[in-house]
Amino acid sequence: MRILVTGGAGFIGSHVTEHCLNLGYEVVVLDDLSGGFADQVPNGAGFVRGSISDVRLVSELFAENGFTHIYHLAAYAAEGLSHFIRRFNYTNNLIGSVNLINAAIRNQVKCFVFTSSIAVYGANQLPMHEDLTPAPEDPYGIAKYAVERDLHAAHQMFGLDYIVFRPHNVYGKNQNIGDRYRNVVGIFMNQVMKGEPMTIFGDGSQTRAFSHIDDVAPIIARSVNVPEAYNQVFNVGADQPHTVKHLAHEVARAFGVDPDLQYLPARNEVKHAYAAHERARSLLGQQTTVALEEGVSRMAAWACRVGPRKGKPFQQIEVDRNLPPSWRGAFDAAEAT
Repeated sequence: MRILVTGGAGFIGSHVTEHCLNLGYEVVVLDDLSGGFADQVPNGAGFVRGSISDVRLVSELFAENGFTHIYHLAAYAAEGLSHFIRRFNYTNNLIGSVNLINAAIRNQVKCFVFTSSIAVYGANQLPMHEDLTPAPEDPYGIAKYAVERDLHAAHQMFGLDYIVFRPHNVYGKNQNIGDRYRNVVGIFMNQVMKGEPMTIFGDGSQTRAFSHIDDVAPIIARSVNVPEAYNQVFNVGADQPHTVKHLAHEVARAFGVDPDLQYLPARNEVKHAYAAHERARSLLGQQTTVALEEGVSRMAAWACRVGPRKGKPFQQIEVDRNLPPSWRGAFDAAEAT
């Protein structure tokens, strides 16, 4: 099995790459390092720095390597920010994905594994399950759902088999803790290590089922060996939702500090989001084992080793109307320089 992992220098991608190598696959990672780090590519995998938006590069990689399977994890996964970077979002998360789907069809890839998101559900009934009609409320979720539908169409027209995963609020080692726009666990940890208050949008009562990477990546990696999973959609992640405020207290506990919380104006986001996982348990053997307290402690130990990271303000804001004030200050500062 010759595998292409896009986004394999990033968070989830680096873990999926490691599990693919452990399963004996030959792996090539394609990553533009916009959110990942070259030293996170596991030993044993080939690495090519480049973008899925580069059609010529994608075609050359397929011609040179004869990939049999694709694990497509490359994305800029900032749901809230996606309202303000619509063109960037669709170029990277939709058009780039279509480039890969075209290559997979032309090269008769056996299975295309795609990491979507529970953002496709929008403010749907809880727990969110795969039979719900998606109603994404932000451009990020819209792009993810569009790719899901394109994979379905490619299967109907060309016989391209696929597996779609909808992970949610995944955290753990290798997360880009310097990114201020996404991954609240990493944001909190970076703020604590920098001696800053943990910033919470709204009152912190919004809930998410925070999912440790060890309960997500192995399932994605081994899924191609389960023929019954082909051409299906799976939620994957933790069952138990927690408030963002509770998460902040867990992060403070893991670092041995008192919680220092700063409340910011609420932003436009889904209030409660957690999913059902019966389908993944039935076909893929998903078994969530890492509780929030344990997972946060593991990640905190890793974060202490790597230290805080200084994230850069996103400098390609396309629409600044209604931009949250805390993001606007960073954006204005970047514009001034």
